[in-house]
Amino acid sequence: MSEDIRERIDSLRQQLRRHDYLYYVQNQPEISDHQYDKLFDELKQLEKQRPDLVTADSPTQRVSGQPIESFTQVRHAIPMLSIDNTYNAEELRAFDTRVRKGLGTEKYDYVVELKIDGVAMSLRYEKGYFVLAATRGNGEVGDDVTANVRTIKSVPLLLNNLKDAPDVMEVRGEVYMPKKSFEKLNKGRENEGELLFANPRNATAGSLKLLDSRIASQRNLSFFAYAAGELSQDLADNHFDTLKKFRDFGLPVNPNVKHAKDIDEVLDFCLGWEDKKKDLDYQIDGMVIKINRYDQREKLGATGRSPRWCISYKFAAEQAETKVNSIAVHVGKSGIITPIANLEPVLLAGTTVKRASLHNFEELARKDVREGDSVMIEKAGEIIPQVIEVLIDKRPRNSKKFQPPKKCPNCGSDVKKDEDGAYIRCTNRDCLGMLREKLIHFAGKGQMDIDQIGPAIIDQLVDNSLVEDFSDFYKLDKNMLLGLERMGEKSASNIIDSIEQSKNRPLWRLLNAIGINHVGAQNARILADRFGSLDTIKKADKEELEAIDQIGPKMAESIYDYFRNDKNLKVIDELLKNGVKPQQQGTKSDNLAGKIIVVTGTLEYFSRDEIKETIANLGGTAASSVSKNTDFVLAGENPGSKIDKARELGVKIIDEKEFLKLIDQPAKKLIKEDKKKELLF
Repeated sequence: MSEDIRERIDSLRQQLRRHDYLYYVQNQPEISDHQYDKLFDELKQLEKQRPDLVTADSPTQRVSGQPIESFTQVRHAIPMLSIDNTYNAEELRAFDTRVRKGLGTEKYDYVVELKIDGVAMSLRYEKGYFVLAATRGNGEVGDDVTANVRTIKSVPLLLNNLKDAPDVMEVRGEVYMPKKSFEKLNKGRENEGELLFANPRNATAGSLKLLDSRIASQRNLSFFAYAAGELSQDLADNHFDTLKKFRDFGLPVNPNVKHAKDIDEVLDFCLGWEDKKKDLDYQIDGMVIKINRYDQREKLGATGRSPRWCISYKFAAEQAETKVNSIAVHVGKSGIITPIANLEPVLLAGTTVKRASLHNFEELARKDVREGDSVMIEKAGEIIPQVIEVLIDKRPRNSKKFQPPKKCPNCGSDVKKDEDGAYIRCTNRDCLGMLREKLIHFAGKGQMDIDQIGPAIIDQLVDNSLVEDFSDFYKLDKNMLLGLERMGEKSASNIIDSIEQSKNRPLWRLLNAIGINHVGAQNARILADRFGSLDTIKKADKEELEAIDQIGPKMAESIYDYFRNDKNLKVIDELLKNGVKPQQQGTKSDNLAGKIIVVTGTLEYFSRDEIKETIANLGGTAASSVSKNTDFVLAGENPGSKIDKARELGVKIIDEKEFLKLIDQPAKKLIKEDKKKELLF
């Protein structure tokens, strides 16, 4: 009977993988969604009976059981370079001329692909198994978004033709959201009173940044593979054949690929898609043209930021004519007052546009945008579209130039123009407009991450005088929240829970959250690493601050002044008094200098962030996957498949007690011995 269950589980997995391949790669489904769901449910029930037979590559294991706390950074083995752009036939022919000159021959061919308007992604397969997904980031380092990418059904967890799969195969491509899924998502958000995503790319990026893969799994993201990165063995000597190999492995490759013998065929294909793009169920913003042969690519090489063998042909940015109904001004968290054009609603690039950025009052004066003007707006990769031209011949006779405000629109205080700058700021530190933006920043991801409190809730809290500074978040109780509009018991409880969870964020997050001028996340980390505690930072003088690498005189003065302001100190004291306990940073040492460490399982004394920061503070690197370069694996309770990989490669495995012997006293100060913390890797 036990063997029968094992065989049935194997059979169901093979069937489901095959149907995923037919549906997502071949676009030739053989069974209905209902039949697929029946197979999936049967597998799920059998695995529930036999949890010992559950494997990481099973179709049921796409969604993680628990949210992660933050994203680990991943260094790309081969940099993910950006691509230069062309916008017309002449520029594309000029690119072809450079290629011909660089190669010294006319014997070369191209591959032309659709430029999917999504998020660039790197997928890593080891011995055919999906082990890692990382965003492009800055090209050198990206975020580990494996948990969210695992939920994408077009991404195979196990490759076809395993015997032909390289030991290491990095697949690069684009994660995107189909138009129908985007419309459904925004409709649901509108019904819930949430902010709408500006476009499918924006929604895709937001979905990949979710810390809970269970939510990401509902976003119906998809993926197209378009290039190979790191390979332990070559797949082919040219790009077109590599794409064929991808298909054989079960990876989704866009079917609209052209193998072009010359630039004329390239141009015909590109121009043909400018009109056909609207028929697709996903957005494209151009075409990508690549030299086919890899040896010729090597000869052409790359500049510092982009390859010489590849270029994109960008479709003309979509434009629309509309009317400026009014010009509003917005007050930001630092007091900057920004002009915004409120527009007659117009459909542009698949979304209805009602506002456009005017950037600053110098830009507004240069373009001379006025209320009542007819304008051309453009949405070329911008979340908020821009006014690119005023149609002067349609201007009303009685129009007047828009004058920058002399008083803050929120509080009526005086405004002041930056010295040698283009921005106008409110001079009142107690301005409600500034307060709202500061609170939104404080509660946001990357700061205190109070994920249940968004702009709409903050507006109500401020309007009802429930929150007047950061510390007031930690004085709220459920009864206070129940008085807010559209606030139920469950929502109020969720808000209180998220506030409670935020009390133990790392020190650098608090430093980033409180809004010290010129201090962002990176500099907050530097301060936390250097000083280790809030008290030490408060006592630092300007000379100490300026001596830190990457902290210049202007930033040092800003930090120094912030902690000499009585009002700021009072708010910080109230934060601490109401339970905020920023996790102290250990002093940097070299106990783990140069060591690459992988952590797996549930640890007793460290949360995810704590163990990563402990390793970093001791000079080591917390890696996300086991390789031959891994120095050791730190294994907690219920370790995952990484422990098997370590044993296979002969990598040393230690438990938490051995790790504690390895680290020195400064790091031990980070350990929380009062309760267990769960770590999911």
